[in-house]
Order: sequence, then C-alpha cells, then structure tokens
Amino acid sequence: MNELNEIDATRLPVVTIKDGEVFADSRDVAAFFDRNHNHVLRDIRNLQCSDHFRRSNFGPFKIKDLTGESTSHVEMTKDGFAFLAMGFTGAKAGKFKEKYIEAFNAMEAEARRQAAGPVDLGDPDALRKLLLGYTEKAIELQKQVDELEPSKQALDRISEADGSLCVTDAAKALQMRPKDLFAYLRQHHWIYRRPGSGHDLGYQSKVSSGLLEHKVTTVLRGDGSEKITEQVRVTPKGLTKLAMLIKPSARDAA
Repeated sequence: MNELNEIDATRLPVVTIKDGEVFADSRDVAAFFDRNHNHVLRDIRNLQCSDHFRRSNFGPFKIKDLTGESTSHVEMTKDGFAFLAMGFTGAKAGKFKEKYIEAFNAMEAEARRQAAGPVDLGDPDALRKLLLGYTEKAIELQKQVDELEPSKQALDRISEADGSLCVTDAAKALQMRPKDLFAYLRQHHWIYRRPGSGHDLGYQSKVSSGLLEHKVTTVLRGDGSEKITEQVRVTPKGLTKLAMLIKPSARDAA
C-alpha cells in the first residue's frame, strides 16, 4: 500500500452531484490517493459491511474509456467513501481523507441549496423548517460521535502496540474474550483450522493485505530433533481494522 508521500496536497478531490445526491467515482478516489484503481475496486469488494450498507452506498457501473474499452467503476456516497478510506494508511493519509470529506460536505451544501432554493426569512413556517432540519442534523451527528467513542478508545490503545500479537493478546487489546475473537475471526474468514494440525492459519487474502501474518518458530525437542511451529498473529493494521469492525457491544459483553 502506498504511503501517499508523493501526493500533491494542493490537488482537489473530485466529487460530483447527480440527481441531487453527492458521489465520488472509484477511479477519481484511486487517482487522488495515488493508488491502483484495481486495488481500490478490490478493497471495495472486500469491505466487511452489511449487504444493505453496500447496496445503499456503492453503485458499480461500466463506462467506455477513450480507447472504446469498457471499464468498471464504483460510485460511492460520502458514507461509503468514509468506510472505504478507514483502511487507507500512511503518514499523510489523514489530511487527504479530510480533504475528500470537505469536498463532499461542500457539494452536499450546494445540492441542498439547489434543491431548497431561497428561504423567505419573513416566513415563520419556512424558518421553523430550516431550524428543525439543523436540529435533527445536530442530534444525528452527536449520536454518531457517541457510537464511535468506544472504537476511538480501542484505536488509541492499538496505536501503542509494537509488532504483531497472537490472537489471545489481540483480544486483550480489544477488551474482549479470546474465545469471542477466535469465533469472530473464523466466522468472518480471517482464520481457519488446518485439518489434523490443531493450529489456526490466516486466509491468504488477510495475510496479503497486511492484516495477519504467520510467525514460524523452530523448537528443539529433548531428543535433539527440531520441530517447526507456525502461529497466526494479528498486525497493528489488523487490530485497527478489527476495532472498527467489531461492534462495541461485543467488546463490552466480554
């Protein structure tokens, strides 16, 4: 994954209004974050989200490029972009996520302005509706902050982690029972039990994406022979991902 070191901080992200809704194109997101578009499409396919959220916030489509070839794109809402961008890492990633969200907010404001038209400040009913809209928005934002706070605390703990952790220690970092984390990882296809070995291994997709790694250790037996063991471990990137994916209620119940 690129560390975003070569991105021009003055470049503006591309966000568009379509039928009164605000979207970003996966190809524009890839260009802005200096990533391979196929990798962005892969990341979207691999997102651990519900089918309802995927249908509501990601819309695949095909267009023809200048050569006449058909290429795949994905249109995403601001919520879809925010979910995807959680996985973007690197020293400079934060500021570029902020730029994209600022662009979304600006276009959403423009879309609302176009849809609502001018407000008659002398009309008490129009003012009441306008103030009600702002109040509802403020309540919704506060609700989102309250829901995110447990994850923020988990991420703060994880940021102090040094190196990878075994699943048991990863569970402690996430403040949940080890057996619950093992169950989650198996159910969501992070790890699997190698037949006949009694050991868990990570799926290659999770290892390739840097969420898991395997630690190989050579143990000297009493008879002088060597035994090679392999242990699946969770990387700091994997811990961060799990803190965002696992519901706070699951950790609190531990």
